[in-house]
Amino acid sequence: MASQDWFQKDFYAILGVPKDADATTIKKAYRRLAKQYHPDRNAGDAAAEQRFKDVGEANAVLSDPTQRQEYDAVRSMAGGGARFRAGAGGGGGGTGGFEDIFSAFGGAGGGGTRVRFQQPGSGHAGGQEDINDLLAQMFGGAAAGGRGGDPFGGAGYGAPRGPRPGADVQARTTLPFRDAVEGSTVTLTTADGGRVTAKIPAGVRDGQRIRLRGKGREGDPGAARGDLILTVSVDRHPVFGRSGDDLTLDLPVTFAEAALGATVRVPTLDGSSVRVKVSPGTPSGRVLRVRGRGVPAGGGAGDLLAKVQVLVPQRLTDEARQAVETLRDADGDSDPRAGLFEQAGT
Repeated sequence: MASQDWFQKDFYAILGVPKDADATTIKKAYRRLAKQYHPDRNAGDAAAEQRFKDVGEANAVLSDPTQRQEYDAVRSMAGGGARFRAGAGGGGGGTGGFEDIFSAFGGAGGGGTRVRFQQPGSGHAGGQEDINDLLAQMFGGAAAGGRGGDPFGGAGYGAPRGPRPGADVQARTTLPFRDAVEGSTVTLTTADGGRVTAKIPAGVRDGQRIRLRGKGREGDPGAARGDLILTVSVDRHPVFGRSGDDLTLDLPVTFAEAALGATVRVPTLDGSSVRVKVSPGTPSGRVLRVRGRGVPAGGGAGDLLAKVQVLVPQRLTDEARQAVETLRDADGDSDPRAGLFEQAGT
């Protein structure tokens, strides 16, 4: 929504980007400056706090295509893009002209068709248009107008159009892997220095956007608050990974356990462990499934997938070496790569 202070504020300069900057450039500039001036990093610094608020306001406008278009139009008028002229009209003396208001809204620039409005009571006959029609073209109608239909936030243009709901707010947060799987509650600092507590549901994914109802900006009296659109980043875990609703991990086993079979312990995300059976002759890469120990989903949970990794001994005792040599001799002339070469030649 247009605001009267847009005339004075240069949001492009605040973010340090050119006026033709694309959405990616604006987003990168905002993230860098928001991190630099964040209150958590500048405790007690009033100047940094104000800078943080200004950066947040600039991003909120320029990252929204509709608001950015309105802002550019308002700034164009402030910089002389519109001309207001009072004087004698073609149909009678004493009439006031209101013309050349943003070529983008009224016709071709540089000598194109002009949009001309006459002030009420000028004595002109029919065919005059209400100034609100022009403002509706400039600011997208009632949705873009200020209180009472005035796009500049004041009164005097048009009739009241009802309380406006609050604007949505964009935010980001980073969660540890465990908190993302099990759910968590986070506290965020808003652009105006306020605090918002948000509950993150269990099973949130890296890069997922969550809409938190009623956590955005306040609206007009009696109107609903906007929403908080929260983008979640999830840290990596040193042991566990994720595939859909399943948790994954690599499970090291010894050569003897893989060859002869064994029952081994496998860690779970909650800190406990389960026991799984490794069948005799299990090769590297085989996946062992533990049901119900994955990511919470709906009324249940995914599975835990343990991928077997057979460890090759780095050092052998004399007895161990002799045992391996005996095993080699027992294999005779068998070639485990014979099938590989046959398939490579097809």
